[in-house]
Amino acid sequence: MASTVSDRPGYGQLLRTPGAWTFLLPGFAARQPFAMLTIGIVLLVQHTTGSYGSAGAVAAVSGVSMALFAPQSGKLADHFGQRAVLLPGVLVHAVSVGALTALALADAPLWALFLAAVPTGASIPQIGPMVRARWAAKLGAAPGRPASPLMATAAAFESVTDEFTFVLGPVLATALCTGVHPAAGLLTEAALTLVGGLLFAAQRSTQPAPRSAATAAEPHASALSVPGVRVLAITFLGIGAVFGGMQVSLTAFAEEIGRPGVNGMLYGIFAAGNMLAGIACGAIVWKISPRRRLIIGYLALTLTASGLWAVHSVPLLAGLGLLVGLSIAPALISGYTLVDALVPASARTEAFTWLTGAVALGQAAAVTVAGQLADARGASTGFLVPLVGTVLALVTLLALRSRLAPKAAGRTVARGIGHREPVTVD
Repeated sequence: MASTVSDRPGYGQLLRTPGAWTFLLPGFAARQPFAMLTIGIVLLVQHTTGSYGSAGAVAAVSGVSMALFAPQSGKLADHFGQRAVLLPGVLVHAVSVGALTALALADAPLWALFLAAVPTGASIPQIGPMVRARWAAKLGAAPGRPASPLMATAAAFESVTDEFTFVLGPVLATALCTGVHPAAGLLTEAALTLVGGLLFAAQRSTQPAPRSAATAAEPHASALSVPGVRVLAITFLGIGAVFGGMQVSLTAFAEEIGRPGVNGMLYGIFAAGNMLAGIACGAIVWKISPRRRLIIGYLALTLTASGLWAVHSVPLLAGLGLLVGLSIAPALISGYTLVDALVPASARTEAFTWLTGAVALGQAAAVTVAGQLADARGASTGFLVPLVGTVLALVTLLALRSRLAPKAAGRTVARGIGHREPVTVD
C-alpha cells in the first residue's frame, strides 16, 4: 500500500473537508473519559482506601465493563444511528460517575464501588470510533466512488487527537485530584462527557446512515467474525497493558519517592511522545504497508517497554517513557488504518469499538496486576506489566500476521458481514 505525494494530501486539506469541524470539536471534549476515567478512579479510590490494589481493581471493573459493552454500543450505533445511542449513554455515564464518587467519599465497602464501576464503564460514549466512522462515511469507498487518499491522513489525525487527550486528560485529572479535591478529576470527566456528548450527538448531518436504512436487506454478523479484527484486538490488548501499567506504576513511583506531583509530568511526557509520533505518521509519505508498519512499531514498543522496570530515577524514566510513547502511535495508527481495508462500512463503527474495547480491557487487567505488584513489591515491579503484555501480543501478531492481509483484488474483503464493493489492493 505504497503512497505518493500526489495521492497523500496533508492535514490542511483534511481539515477543509466540509462539515469536519462540526464533529471534531465536540468530539474532542466528549472523548475525554477514556483519558481521564482510569486515573481519576485510581487517585480517588487510593485516597479513600490507601491501597493501590483496591484502586486498580475498581478501575479494572470499569475497564472490563467498557470492553464488554463498547462493541455492543458500536453495533447499535451502526444499526440505529449514533445519536440514538449517545443521548441515553452520556446521561447514564454522568449519573454513574456521580454515584461512584459519592460512594468512594462515603467510605463504602469495596463491593459497592465495584457495582458502581460497572455502569460507569459500560456507559462510556464511544466517541473516537464514532468520529472515525464519520470520516469513513465522508472519505471511504462507496458504490461508484473510490476511497479518498485522505483516509490514511484521517486515521493519523484521529490517533493524534486521541494522544492529545492522553496528554491533557491524565495531567488535568491528576492536577485536579491533587490540587483541588480527590474527587475533582472524576466530576470534571463526567461534566465534559455530558456536554461534549450532547453537542456531538446534535451533529446529525455528518453521522453515517444507520444500517437499517442503508443495508437492511443485507446479511450482517459481528465485525469480530473477520479474522484480521481478532488479531488486531489481541494486539491492542498489549497496548492497553502499556497504558494501564504506566498509569498505576508512575503514580506509585511518584508516591514512593515522595514527589506525587511528578506523576502528571511523567505521564504527560509519555503521552506527548505518543502524540508527536502520531503527527509524524500522518505527515510521512509511507512506502510500506500498514501491516508491516504495525509489526515494526510493535517491535519497537516491546523493546522500549522492556527496560521500564529497571529505571529508578525521574530523568531516566521520563526519557524511556518518551520512547515508549513514540512507539505506540505507529502501532495504533496502522491498526486503525487496516480496519478500512478489512471491514465493510456497515460494520466499521463496531470494528473500531472492538479495538477501543481491547485497549480498555488490556488497561483494566494492567491496572489490577500493576496495582497488586506495586502494593506488594514496589513501583518497579508494576512496570513488568507493560513488558509482559506487549511480548504476548507481539508473539500473537507475528504468528497470525497473514490474517491482516486484505483479500486479493476483485474479491470481497470480509466474509459474513455483508456485501462490500471489490477494491483494488496494492
